[in-house]
Amino acid sequence: MELEKQDFIIHPIPVLTDNIIWIWVKGDQAVVVDPAISQPVISWLEENELTLTSVLQTHHHQDHIGGTEDLLKIWPSSSVIAAKSDLDRIPFQTISVLDNDSFVLLEEEIKVLEVPGHTKNHVTYYLGGSKMSRMHPVLFSGDTLFGGGCGRLFEGTPNQMFNSLNRLKALPGETKIYCAHEYTEDNLKWAKTIYPDDPNIRSRLKKVIKQRSKGLQSLPSTILEERKSNLFFLSKSSTEFAKLRLHKDNWTN
Repeated sequence: MELEKQDFIIHPIPVLTDNIIWIWVKGDQAVVVDPAISQPVISWLEENELTLTSVLQTHHHQDHIGGTEDLLKIWPSSSVIAAKSDLDRIPFQTISVLDNDSFVLLEEEIKVLEVPGHTKNHVTYYLGGSKMSRMHPVLFSGDTLFGGGCGRLFEGTPNQMFNSLNRLKALPGETKIYCAHEYTEDNLKWAKTIYPDDPNIRSRLKKVIKQRSKGLQSLPSTILEERKSNLFFLSKSSTEFAKLRLHKDNWTN
């Protein structure tokens, strides 16, 4: 892939079984989000003559931070941005952030949103977009919000995740969601078993199956799309959410 240096792009690198490492590029600089492993990132950046300036970490799981330290060996001046509350589990972070903090990368303002549930210290990164960059609002959601789904509750409670999803649900509908796993087809197949006649779920699943059959990503999604067909987003209470999460956890395709 040959890049025009004035391009503003967010490029997916699928790795492992279903992880997606997102590389956000502007000019000749790049920001990497949740690098599970390093070598595909290194190869792509070097091939496109890009300099890594920062790494965004949403949470501490190894399939999100596993490649970071090797990236720092090649680009040692890069910043690593992560939750201050996860300093013990992401010890190589250089910029520690709190809920509602804002900072600037690649001339764009980024806001930190704490969203506990999948882990107790999970954060997401929201870019509000600007006319200058002609960019839609962007959310790097890690393992909190997926296409048609949400993350499992490894450390948080149903009430925490319900509140976290509601926080993301309130973002502008055109916000593009760049999550860290390609789970959309599986999530929608599960949703269809609960609401087999729902037109939004059916049409979205058909589209995603077609995309995946061609080897394409189903992502990014949008907040508006999730409001229509993500059953966790549609939950009206933490009790309803908890029942759905338990059902999905025990469901096999």
